[in-house]
Amino acid sequence: MESGKGWSPTETGTPQGAVISPLLANIYLNPLDHLMAGQGRGMVRYADDFVILCANRAEAEATLAAVRQWTEAAGLTLHPTKTRIVDASQAGGFDFLGYHFERGYRWPRQKSLDKFKAAIRQKTGKLRSGPLGDIITDINRTLRGWFEYFKHSHWTTFAPLDSWIRQRLRTILRKRHKGSGRARGRDHQRWPNAFFAELGLISLATARAKASRPCSLGH
Repeated sequence: MESGKGWSPTETGTPQGAVISPLLANIYLNPLDHLMAGQGRGMVRYADDFVILCANRAEAEATLAAVRQWTEAAGLTLHPTKTRIVDASQAGGFDFLGYHFERGYRWPRQKSLDKFKAAIRQKTGKLRSGPLGDIITDINRTLRGWFEYFKHSHWTTFAPLDSWIRQRLRTILRKRHKGSGRARGRDHQRWPNAFFAELGLISLATARAKASRPCSLGH
């Protein structure tokens, strides 16, 4: 960049997902941050994704008009379908940064859940070989990273995922014991939840309960 060799101007912007995109977005949208702050609006932004918090619909409509005016003057265009006014206290809500927000609650949006389950399926195919402990170690790597981001979800999010993961592990064991199909019935008695806990399988529900406990300081 210092020499200018091989450089030519472009009007197409940076590629989708390019590592420099968030930096450029932060630089370019910094004036919008200050505009919203000056108008007393609560704005939450990551790169070029943002949510502006308003007290009522009239305030939201006025804010949207101000944002449209700013973006047009800056040579930018708001996304035609993602840009909308939402009453977050009602059913429907909105998605933001992997979460779904609705009626005072939050949980992983459907695409986030689908991506998570696809990663687990890849690690828990019923024909997967190797010691079960090694499979669980592999699964835990995904669970730790996913939970660290989505631990702020409503507590009801996690127990069904725990159950689904254990069901896939039981299906592996069922196949190894000459069974067919998915795990069911007696398989839950043969390999209870405690069996997987002893092998070190992370429980998302337990991790959520621990994360929600208030911290206390001793002296």
